[in-house]
Amino acid sequence: MTTIHGTAIRKVVVACDAGMGSSAMLAGQLRRQLGKHSVTVEHTPVDAIPADADVVICHQGLAERARRSAPDVIVIPIRVFIGDPAVAKVVKAVQTGGELNG
Repeated sequence: MTTIHGTAIRKVVVACDAGMGSSAMLAGQLRRQLGKHSVTVEHTPVDAIPADADVVICHQGLAERARRSAPDVIVIPIRVFIGDPAVAKVVKAVQTGGELNG
C-alpha cells in the first residue's frame, strides 16, 4: 500500500469512462473544496491519466484500469461519485496534512 501526505498532494484526477456526468460534477466539487489549498483537480478518461497526478479518484469498477494507466499513483476507488466517504478522506488529508493510503 502506498501512502502520501496531504501536504504533498498537488493534483487530483477524477477518472471516468462512461461519460455520465457524475464524475465531472465530483471534479467541480473538489475544485471548490481543494482550490484554496493549491490543489489542481482534473477530469480525465481512465486510460489518459496525466503523469503528474498524485491521486486518482475513480469508480471501483475502473480502479484496476486506473492502476494500469498510472501505476505509481494512489488510486482511490469509490462506489458513488457524490457523498462517498473515500472522497471525504482525500479532502480531509489535503486540509489537515494527514496521510492518505491507496
